[in-house]
Amino acid sequence: MTLRLHGYWRSSTSYRVRIALALKGLDYEQSPVNLLTGEHRSEAYRAINPHGTVPMLDTDEGPITQSLAIIDWIEATHPAPSCLPERDATLCRELYYAVATELHAPLNPSVLKRLFGSDRAAKEDFYKFIIHRTFAPVEQRLAAHDWQSPNLPFGQPTLFEIVLIPQLYNARRWGVGVSDFPQLAAIEDHCNALPAFRRAHPDNQPDAHETLI
Repeated sequence: MTLRLHGYWRSSTSYRVRIALALKGLDYEQSPVNLLTGEHRSEAYRAINPHGTVPMLDTDEGPITQSLAIIDWIEATHPAPSCLPERDATLCRELYYAVATELHAPLNPSVLKRLFGSDRAAKEDFYKFIIHRTFAPVEQRLAAHDWQSPNLPFGQPTLFEIVLIPQLYNARRWGVGVSDFPQLAAIEDHCNALPAFRRAHPDNQPDAHETLI
């Protein structure tokens, strides 16, 4: 069965799954889901994904929802190249979960809208607070870590970079500078030059710029 990814071009969770698929060299088809028009809440989409969220990956084992579960499945079924380093795997997981779990939920557009309505300034202020609250200790952990290569803390793209790069992309969208996090910015610059990350970038998706959210 051909893998099919249901996602949205600017969705950070869809972005992270695209990176994982690209790092593994896996071919897949895309089925864009327009979040701006509410396609994810439609009866047709909820019939195949009761969560009404993106991403969702169709596999020969059935559909998988929730980005971390999808990434776990990709890693388990296609273990090479591994997205976990041989050394310092525990720290890699720590940083992976810190970025993935502490940022996405509170910064989800539906949460921001519920909290602040159409007040863009209030959203930006909250976004900055949450980003700095999470990125500051991650930056400190990286500063104390013996990097395995000059450009990547674990010597290769890992689960950490898979979730980090989309959140840095989102931070810039919301006007949150990363000058306070030079190590994260350096990782971003390196990853964005790699083919897998370029392929997964929002601007390179079939539904890019059709809608803005």
